[in-house]
Amino acid sequence: MENLKKVIISKRAELAAKGGHPWIYGTEIEHADEGIEAGDIVRVESKKGKFVGSGFYNPHSKITVRIFSTNANDTFNAAFWKRRAAYAVDYRLQVMRKEDYDCCRLVFGEADQLPGLTVDRFGDVLSVQVLSLGMERHKKEFLDGLIEVLRERQLAVSCVYERNDVKIRELEGMQQYKGFYRSSLLDPAAEKTRVDIVENGIRYTVDVENGQKTGFFLDQKFNRLAAAQIGKGRRVLDCFTHTGAFALNIAKGGAASVTALDISKEAVEMTAHNAKQNGLAVEAVEADVFDFLTELDKKKDHSYDYIILDPPAFTKSGKTVHEAFRGYKEINYRAMKLLPRGGYLATCSCSHFMGEELFVKMVKEAARDAGVTLRQIEFRQQAPDHPILMTVPETYYLKFFLFQIV
Repeated sequence: MENLKKVIISKRAELAAKGGHPWIYGTEIEHADEGIEAGDIVRVESKKGKFVGSGFYNPHSKITVRIFSTNANDTFNAAFWKRRAAYAVDYRLQVMRKEDYDCCRLVFGEADQLPGLTVDRFGDVLSVQVLSLGMERHKKEFLDGLIEVLRERQLAVSCVYERNDVKIRELEGMQQYKGFYRSSLLDPAAEKTRVDIVENGIRYTVDVENGQKTGFFLDQKFNRLAAAQIGKGRRVLDCFTHTGAFALNIAKGGAASVTALDISKEAVEMTAHNAKQNGLAVEAVEADVFDFLTELDKKKDHSYDYIILDPPAFTKSGKTVHEAFRGYKEINYRAMKLLPRGGYLATCSCSHFMGEELFVKMVKEAARDAGVTLRQIEFRQQAPDHPILMTVPETYYLKFFLFQIV
């Protein structure tokens, strides 16, 4: 057991923590020992002095303590962080198919008891994002341990790229930056920012330096296969295509035609590049999805019989969820109006604030306003390399529905 400074929490926070939720808010702290610095590991206790857990302390954040261990005997040395890396890696080796392991999420924050840390594997390149100060301070021990764990399992690592260019870091008192992680375990001569991966039999070029988030969205891996299964012979419109992943899976599955939309010129260019290198016929179009769907509706153009809606998160806060509801409803309403009877709709949300129940309510309202009846084919969530920790609802964020217009 380490000799850690103590933080005493309220009864309410104690109950939540013992129930498995790892976040302690500043308003729930009743006492903190003097001399605790931001990023320190602290011992969290109840008002009666009972051990609750050990966590990262940061007074600059609303989430003042992030509990990552409930074992009072843990010692937080390099061996501890390497064990955590091994738990994360071995879980993915168990739940993912061998052909999926070269492009998967190795670490998913709180779901892996590694608060604020994301690690994605793209071939022999690791893309890392650190959003908590405590994890930033122990980053070297963890990442070196992770490199060792992967190599011990005959999984190559040539370089690690840090995508710490996100504003949320500033809320934790950290600077934004991006660049290569340097370690004695890595050769600077092997550094690269672009790497080709294969997902569902489709080759993509991933730009870990400039791509969104860590470079590529891995969480829809199996949802793309589900969407492709009903796309054969269909005239498909893939909205918010990003790198064209849904479009390419559906084209590979035998769609009659595929149009991929995105407002980003870079995304459209990447989609066209990915389509060309796979020999797949996808028309990549730079357009605002809302405007495009509205214009089709004005023209009464019903040339598409399968529409995919995979927008970015319309809300990242509970305060704006009502505005997000309206945004989701608008695009779903527009898509439903365009689809003929017997047509298909795949619709998604990647915001945990837009919960499953609220999302279903939105879909029902959109269908009512569009004057259509929906038949649900399938409901899916994020891939298992993005595990949902049942005591932490924030880890459940992706909702994916397949419907038919009847």
